Amino acid sequence: MADKKVPVKLEGTDFTNIFIAVFVIIITLVLFALYRRSKSTRRGILLTGLCNSGKTLIYSQLLHNKNVQTHTSIVENTGNYLINNDVLKVVDIPGHERLRNKFFEQYKDIAKGLVFVVDSATIQQDIRDAAEFLYNILVDPVIVNNCPNLLILCNKQDQTLAKGATAVKSIFEKELNTLRITKSKQLESVDPKAKKTAILGNIDEDFDFAVLHVKVDIAESYACSKNNAVDIEGLKSG
Repeated sequence: MADKKVPVKLEGTDFTNIFIAVFVIIITLVLFALYRRSKSTRRGILLTGLCNSGKTLIYSQLLHNKNVQTHTSIVENTGNYLINNDVLKVVDIPGHERLRNKFFEQYKDIAKGLVFVVDSATIQQDIRDAAEFLYNILVDPVIVNNCPNLLILCNKQDQTLAKGATAVKSIFEKELNTLRITKSKQLESVDPKAKKTAILGNIDEDFDFAVLHVKVDIAESYACSKNNAVDIEGLKSG
């Protein structure tokens, strides 16, 4: 009789190692092409997104190899991350609506890559706020000029109601399509001759991330600090 395979139960430390290893690969894939051809002094990876999306926990795991009980951030977290013998500055930007623009303005000039972290379980009800924040990032003149790569990270995939990467992409594209039409009408109402520099793509066509000036990837992940353990189901490039 053939021996039965016994499932291996991973401990919290094992999950931590898996999470960090896979996240490092994703960051490398997203930024490597830009890293090779860029000779600029930009060395920043900005972790952005709404409150409670999991940015600070991801930051802590990536840079310090540990999980923490997090609270709504009121200041940024910064740390250095080594890749290809070069040091990148990782910045965890607070997601609170009264703070995020201030800190984004402070660090956007150094952005070599952007990670927009999404709570996949609440994205349906948070989409207006999330899309507005993402829209403002994408039309920012500095971002348009520097074209840092963008990774939309669909976090909290362990939760029952979490949306997958394909669904999150579709939800964002639909909301951004509506938002850019609204923004276009607002510009015209202020100045009919104003150049529509804040419009993403052609408003006569359905919005698609593929038309953007930045390269966009979509990934899935989950990370939690329950019982001092970190779980990771999957984090893959889009």
